Amino acid sequence: MTAARPADPPSEDLSRLAVLHGVATSYSPSPDRSVAASATAVTLTLAALGVDASTPGAIRAALAARERELGERLLPPTVVGWSGSPPAALAALPEGTRLRIDTEQGESRTEADGLPPGVHRLTATTPDGRTATAHLIVAPPRLPTPAGRSHGLLVQLYSLLSRRSWGMGDLGDLVELAGWAGRSLGAGFVQVNPLHAAVPGAPTDPSPYRPSSRRFPDPVHLRVEDIPEAAYVDDPVRLRALLERAGRLREAVLDKGALIDRDAVWELKREALELLCEVPLGPGRRAAYCDFLAEQGQALEDHATWCALAEVHGSDWHRWPTGLRDPRSAETTQARNGLMDRVDFWSRLAWLTDTQLTAAQRAGLEAGMPVGIVHDLAVGVHPGGADAWAQQEHFAAGMSVGAPPDAFNARGQDWGLPPWRPDRLAESGYAPFRDLLRALFRCAGALRIDHVMGLFRLWWVPQGHPPTEGTYVRYDAEAMLAVLVLEASRAGALVIGEDLGTVEPGVREALRERGVLGTSVLWFERDWDGDGRPLPPDGWRADCLATATTHDLPSTAARLTGEHVELRDSLGLLTRPLEEERAEAAADAGEWLSLLSRLGLLHGTGGGGDTSSEEAQIQAVHRFLLRTPARMVGVWLPDGVGDRRPQNLPGTWDQYPNWRLPIADAQGRPVTLEDLAASPRLHALMEVLREGGT
Repeated sequence: MTAARPADPPSEDLSRLAVLHGVATSYSPSPDRSVAASATAVTLTLAALGVDASTPGAIRAALAARERELGERLLPPTVVGWSGSPPAALAALPEGTRLRIDTEQGESRTEADGLPPGVHRLTATTPDGRTATAHLIVAPPRLPTPAGRSHGLLVQLYSLLSRRSWGMGDLGDLVELAGWAGRSLGAGFVQVNPLHAAVPGAPTDPSPYRPSSRRFPDPVHLRVEDIPEAAYVDDPVRLRALLERAGRLREAVLDKGALIDRDAVWELKREALELLCEVPLGPGRRAAYCDFLAEQGQALEDHATWCALAEVHGSDWHRWPTGLRDPRSAETTQARNGLMDRVDFWSRLAWLTDTQLTAAQRAGLEAGMPVGIVHDLAVGVHPGGADAWAQQEHFAAGMSVGAPPDAFNARGQDWGLPPWRPDRLAESGYAPFRDLLRALFRCAGALRIDHVMGLFRLWWVPQGHPPTEGTYVRYDAEAMLAVLVLEASRAGALVIGEDLGTVEPGVREALRERGVLGTSVLWFERDWDGDGRPLPPDGWRADCLATATTHDLPSTAARLTGEHVELRDSLGLLTRPLEEERAEAAADAGEWLSLLSRLGLLHGTGGGGDTSSEEAQIQAVHRFLLRTPARMVGVWLPDGVGDRRPQNLPGTWDQYPNWRLPIADAQGRPVTLEDLAASPRLHALMEVLREGGT
């Protein structure tokens, strides 16, 4: 379907101004087609960047000011250098310019060669006395290539319930999963959904991809019984009563078909954590907590302050009393002082969650995993949440991130997440991005970055306008990648970019050059430049995580049987006749099964010769993935037991229980972690990977 061309394309002056600020005036939904952005979209986007383009006179004045600024500027706010080569920006300085570099390590240098990795301070003084300062980011040229191939599990943690969970999967379950998968399955990693802090208050948005904060984890994932203070609460009877209520929540999900109720789980856990936080910390635990407070500093104080204020004034800071909307105001300081007990409570929860995240990574490594836990970075944060409040100067007010119209969605998408301002990031030396990555790498062997294309550009949608009235805003991809490589290298971690869907030319190549792995999903890997047929294994890229499916896609069983079409039809989501959709899905699966058969990958299960069984076909799919050169191969954990249901069905809200389903077997019966560990079907599938796909 073709989107209508906007009737008011930007004027020549407005287009020139937009380009100088990294704002696109057109986009290409396909290689052979270009669509102009509307003048309204461009004007509003520039306004969000602090540029007045409301009248022709304002446009001319802003254009002249920008051209003058760029013409007179000695250095950009942030300069990027890669170890072994001098920063390219220095070549444009006048001959005879003197340099002074104050390194992160506390040294002072006059040459840019041989600088250690880090974020340094650069001062340039020209022969005529002009001076400029800039942040200088020096990063290794690329991340190291993973040592050997590894296979692992992909799971949405909330969906993985054990007989000890409080109604949803938790970090205790992750510790058990990592230890078991590493030792018994030979797994090299476990990839989980974002564990970022959610926006509190019922009902909470269950999506892990729209958090309050990406910098701090959500305490709903805590295993209460694993906290040492649980043994010393003053009211053990009350704690036992909470445990009993948690058991009923768990049984409702596992035995009675109830959905995962995050709000109910959190209500119980919060009450239990209130009891635990009344227990004085022992000297060693107190010292560890104080170290955490000192290390996290202002960021944690802001996060905990927002949580405390949200308990009083609600979870959208835009609706708070005016003085409290500024995290640095005198009113906020006064309110924080008056809520110090609650600020300490939320700080304590951040520390406790961090310790259990660390334990999960340690469990994986001790079980022999070369990677351990792969954490997930959501593309943005909730506009009313903690990060948007504490870092509001870095976010573009009145804008949200989305996607332009394309062949699959003629209306485009608005994800409701405020974007970072690229100019403010550059002025700060990318401090918010650096701090975010450092927080996530604390407990991760690898990081998956959702919509990794956002390091290069994002589709900004003005508030109150449809996604069709948006435009792309460009980020300094070299600087974003330098920060990413620097922080990942310091942590000794891998990076996986989710680069599915429409990707502009050059992005995958730039990511590969810096050692960032991509994401390849079987059903999307076709010879799109040729006959469109399934891509044989030797045509796949090596620098990727290869999987059969993801949390946003049908399970492999549903894909093979066509049940995903029936599900979408039952919800009224099909845009074509049911029979047409069925035929296309059957043909798609048939082409893949034919290729698997030709390659000799379809084997019977259970010692028999039946290659038509669903289980045999799922095993064949994973044998195929092992035939590719992919450095990492992931198994969607629900595929191991024949689960039919997607965890998230894009395009739905109330019609489908997104983010609330436990892992289930082919009959829809919930499967516990203990059941998974004893599942012959899962063990047979994982044995395929352990044997290398033979």
